[in-house]
Amino acid sequence: MQHAPPPARRSAPDRLGYAIVGAILLGLSMLGVNIWLNMQAAGVTPGYGFLTQTAGFDLSESLIPYDAGDSYGRVILAGLLNTVFLAICGLVLATGLGVVMGLVSVTPSPAGRMIALLYVELFRNLPKILVLLVLYVVAVRGLPPVREALSIGPLHLTNRSIYMPVIEADARQLWLLVPVAVAVAFAVLWHRRAHRIKRDTGKDVAVLPVVLAGLLGFPAVFALLAGLPLVPSLPEFQRFDFEGGARLSVQFMVVLVTLGLYHGAQIAEVVRGGILSVPQGQVEAARALGLTPRHVTRFVILPQVLRIVIPPMINQYVNLIKNTSIAIAVGYSDLMSISGTIINQTFRPLEMMLITMGLYLGLCLVASSLMNRLNDRLRARSAGGAT
Repeated sequence: MQHAPPPARRSAPDRLGYAIVGAILLGLSMLGVNIWLNMQAAGVTPGYGFLTQTAGFDLSESLIPYDAGDSYGRVILAGLLNTVFLAICGLVLATGLGVVMGLVSVTPSPAGRMIALLYVELFRNLPKILVLLVLYVVAVRGLPPVREALSIGPLHLTNRSIYMPVIEADARQLWLLVPVAVAVAFAVLWHRRAHRIKRDTGKDVAVLPVVLAGLLGFPAVFALLAGLPLVPSLPEFQRFDFEGGARLSVQFMVVLVTLGLYHGAQIAEVVRGGILSVPQGQVEAARALGLTPRHVTRFVILPQVLRIVIPPMINQYVNLIKNTSIAIAVGYSDLMSISGTIINQTFRPLEMMLITMGLYLGLCLVASSLMNRLNDRLRARSAGGAT
């Protein structure tokens, strides 16, 4: 005789949680009303119409064409692109430095472990702004002035900027997107082929040299056959400064190095923890099979470390994006610096703060979303391999 299952018990409503959420919403509503009333009393009408007005100030550097006659909206875009460029370069530098130092920190060499320990402990325990100011003073006082530039071939180092050659822009160069797309597709197919051969036969197939040759060779051959203009622009000294070429300001470089050193130390500790979490038995088994130390690191340790360290790395990447705002201390034209200038000119602190917070929030959400997707793919691949 079958008995009917007992009725499912209803979970009690989370009254405390609802009360907390309601209190937070009520507080935010009261804050918004208070701000609105104070702005009305001061004769200030909130709005974003000022974004179309003329900015009236220059930038030390910009990735897009900009002059003082452009609008506030365009200068905000220029500052956002400067911040994104700085963040991407900082992420690459910090990740590379952190991975190298993380590997050195667990090396059998006592000298290597000591170097990694000194680096990590030094930059983890110093304020970022202090490191930035020290590097800025060293760069300004240590590098020569423009008239006495330290030249290394076409590269010129001064206490103002680093000048380097660049290819002159031309609208016809957009055709290079075609061979670049072909090269990327070839790189993906070659990587899959190499992975398939490795899985089926155990033989290693060169991937990086072939991919680099394709990415560089296809566009070069296409440009040569199509007669696309690839004229180099070399920096040349003219009276007071260098003309032509491209330049990276000292402000950008010191902020980049500061972020790379500081967050590289944080990432090194994350990588070290990930390496130490790999079971020692697997390492010993790989060595017993005759794998070299380089192959043990590449095929046994790093694949497991990658799955372990991605979640804490997300925090480091988001922190690095937010910490680009320290660039305001040395006058680099990032989003935070431009926001402060606009507030001083337009007396629109609320609107500009909301814009700035929204842009930083968007950048951090994009970075964390991409890293989470990578983490999900690695976990899915690991689960598929385990089954």
